[in-house]
Amino acid sequence: MTNSSVVVDRAGLWDAEALSDVAAATFPLACPPEATPGDIEIFLEQVLSGERFGEYLTDPARTILKAVEGDEIVGYAMLIAGRPTDSEVAAQVSAGEVVELSKMYVLPGHHGSGVAAALMEATVDTARNSGAETVWLGVNRANERAQKFYAKHGFRQVGVKTFPVGNQLHSDFVLERTL
Repeated sequence: MTNSSVVVDRAGLWDAEALSDVAAATFPLACPPEATPGDIEIFLEQVLSGERFGEYLTDPARTILKAVEGDEIVGYAMLIAGRPTDSEVAAQVSAGEVVELSKMYVLPGHHGSGVAAALMEATVDTARNSGAETVWLGVNRANERAQKFYAKHGFRQVGVKTFPVGNQLHSDFVLERTL
């Protein structure tokens, strides 16, 4: 099933609170079962608040794409240009110009409707247009649905990394796609 009424565009500062609301509704769904509600809440406050999205939207290394249906943001993707700052991850991803797909979430009522595919297409186009040769991402080892989606869109596993959620460290696969 596809959704022809979704529009993907670059988000602006005025979208910060709405993006944070989408993050609060979607991030817990991607967490592994051992993530506690308290740790998820810490992550939402420290990383996905409206204030933090305001910072991300003014960071020249970041691009946030929003998927809009009607007047509602139903998903988003955050891209970060440049080599990974974690030396272990940097050693795992391809050499050259890379972009991290740091976050990509779609509201549950829009899963399977084509929103995620539209966001992925826009992500790849944005990365390619920036001069990147590769897009990489981290995905939790327990999130099989996301792993299948990324594989369908040409990503392959190249390594592993840890990802902090609150006071816990979780294990992620590092995936990449050559552009």
